[in-house]
Amino acid sequence: MVIEDEGTVQSVLKFHLERAGMQVSAYGAVEDALPGLGRADALVLDWMLPGESGLSFLRRLRADPELRKLPVLMLTARAAEAERVEGLESGADDYLTKPFSAAELVARVRALLRRTQASTPQIVTLGPLSIDVPAAEARKDNLSLNLTRREFDLLTFLALNAGRVYSRTELLDKVWGADFLGGERTVDQHVTQLRAHLGDDPSSPQFLETVRGKGYRMRTWTP
Repeated sequence: MVIEDEGTVQSVLKFHLERAGMQVSAYGAVEDALPGLGRADALVLDWMLPGESGLSFLRRLRADPELRKLPVLMLTARAAEAERVEGLESGADDYLTKPFSAAELVARVRALLRRTQASTPQIVTLGPLSIDVPAAEARKDNLSLNLTRREFDLLTFLALNAGRVYSRTELLDKVWGADFLGGERTVDQHVTQLRAHLGDDPSSPQFLETVRGKGYRMRTWTP
């Protein structure tokens, strides 16, 4: 996600990040970006913004339990050492001053994304369910589940974010990708298929829970 109020700079950021193979959502103000922030893997945040400043928002972000680990690259024309230090101490993971080169921008964002991916668990365990992420294999009660790739991706995403509710639109965006042309019914079908694989009763689910009017979530398990 990019939050940058200057239209030309926003367009340049979006162009180069998309050219590097990333999916980018761009906004001109914090309040416009808030609804989609939970779906972002990294944030490029301008310091000077209309309404709430990027620095103020960054401090608020780091106090939010659900969003505090979101990698943030602070982007600003403020090049003084004291200001760079203030940005980093407020919670920025990295700092890039304007004007910047496209190559450095892409390299820094990729570095943030690698940190996020490196922190992803290799094995996810929820009660009798075990998901080996690198091997793309899921097992329940030590028996392998015969999942399609998309079923596995959906199961893994929900398991990694157990306890959090995702709407069908959010799941389409995070699992299928922004370019997918199918509708929300696709999510329902895949959840039904996963429940069959897991032996999950929709009326009393062990794993995949329907939250009426909101979407789906993976139930958490206490060891």
